[in-house]
Parts: sequence; structure tokens; C-alpha cells
Amino acid sequence: MPIRKGLKWTFDTVASAYEKIRPGYVKELYQTIFDYLPIDETSNVVEVGSGGGQATGPFLMTGCRLTAVECGKHFSELLKDKWREYPNFSVITNKFEDTTFADNTFDLVFSATAFHWVPEQIGYEKVYSMLKKGGAFARFANHPYRDKGNPALSREIDEIYDHYYNKYYNRKRTIQSEYTEQQAKELAMIADKYGFSDICYKLFYRKRVFTANEYLTLLGTYSDHIAIEEKIRTEFFMKIEEAINKHGGIITIYDTIDLQMARKC
Repeated sequence: MPIRKGLKWTFDTVASAYEKIRPGYVKELYQTIFDYLPIDETSNVVEVGSGGGQATGPFLMTGCRLTAVECGKHFSELLKDKWREYPNFSVITNKFEDTTFADNTFDLVFSATAFHWVPEQIGYEKVYSMLKKGGAFARFANHPYRDKGNPALSREIDEIYDHYYNKYYNRKRTIQSEYTEQQAKELAMIADKYGFSDICYKLFYRKRVFTANEYLTLLGTYSDHIAIEEKIRTEFFMKIEEAINKHGGIITIYDTIDLQMARKC
């Protein structure tokens, strides 16, 4: 989301909806990580910003010891319940940057659509210190792009955002564009500044289709949307619902998922 500072608290207020509506990640992404660094029951892994556990399952299923670091209390309780059948799973309720880890201890640190909340230098230096020699860092994120197959709907939603969202935040309309390979490459190369090697990246694609009601549930998990004054947000969401129903009753989201990986020498 475009606004990050000061809004991290909002996610924990909608933990249940977030867990249900936010997407997981494609199986090819996990296989790419496991090809880069095989993970099994001997592996020690940390997940940064686990949220509703959308990315947690495939790692737990390797049998590894997995520690989730999640600052939201509601999310932490959700995670403990969701993965209670895995004895090697534990949750630390804290910010990653404020959590102490032993150096040279972990085989893999990964973060799914969460590492942007961590200050760059603090985050990368901490991950590098935590990893064993040869250990890996994987960060990945979903970048949704609104319905390019229905331009009339997109235009109307842009106008609604101008009237509510942009007016509320006192900003001008930004041109929406799909996430690019160049952006993924630039993000991957940040790791080079902090001593990592064997840096690589990969993009994955998918489409998701929502009814108007489902799409409003999704918007209700976005930090900057949650933070809008309730009365304004209610009218804002109502107008979006009306627009979707007027233009066929569904909206398609085109996702680009980027994966960056790097290794500690």
C-alpha cells in the first residue's frame, strides 16, 4: 500500500478478515525457494511478519523448526491456533527489529509482503547476522493491479478514489501501473549492499476474481483504507460496490508476485 508509516497497527484490527481474504502464494514460488535452499526437519527458519499465516504452511510442511515473528497480538493468537498441530512452530509477538536473535543460527529467514515495514538497514543487517554461512534470505510480495479487462470500471473507481481516498489524504491521483521486472531487480539488489551474494529474483503471475462484497472485504484489510474515518470509509466503499455491480458484478485483480533471494557467504 502507498502509505506505510504509522499504519502497521491497522492490520491487527482485522486479523480474522485478513486471514480469510488475503491471498496466499503460488506453489511455484515455494518450489523456487526450496530449489535455492533445501529445507527439512533439521532446518531452523524464521518468518518475519507472518500476519494470518498465508505463507507459513509450505515451510512448516517441510518439518523445519519455524519461528514466526508477528507484532500483532490478534494475529499471533490466530497463528498459534491455525498451526497448533505443528510442535516445531512458535510465535514471538514483537516487531522484528526489536527482537533479539542469536547470530549464525538460522538456515532461512523469509518474509511475505511484510519486509517493507522493517527499516532497510536494520532489517538486512539483522537477517545477515542471524543466518548461518550459506543460509538464505527470501522476501516476496504480492502486487495487485486493478481490472485491466474492464477499463470503464477502472475509470469509475479512479473517480471514486479521487472523491474519497485522495481527498481524505490530500493527494493527487497516481497513475496505476503493473509491477515490473525492473522493480523486482532493483529490490533484489538491495541485498548486495549488506554483504549478501548469489542474488536472484523471479516473477509469478495470477488472476483473482471478486464479487463486489468480496472486494470490499479485501479493501477493508488495507492499512490506509482502515485508517480512513469510518463515516467516509462507509460511503467510499458503498460507491465502489455500486460501481462494480453496475459493471457486471465482478472485478478481476491481476497479481504480480515478486521473489528475491540472497545468500550469506
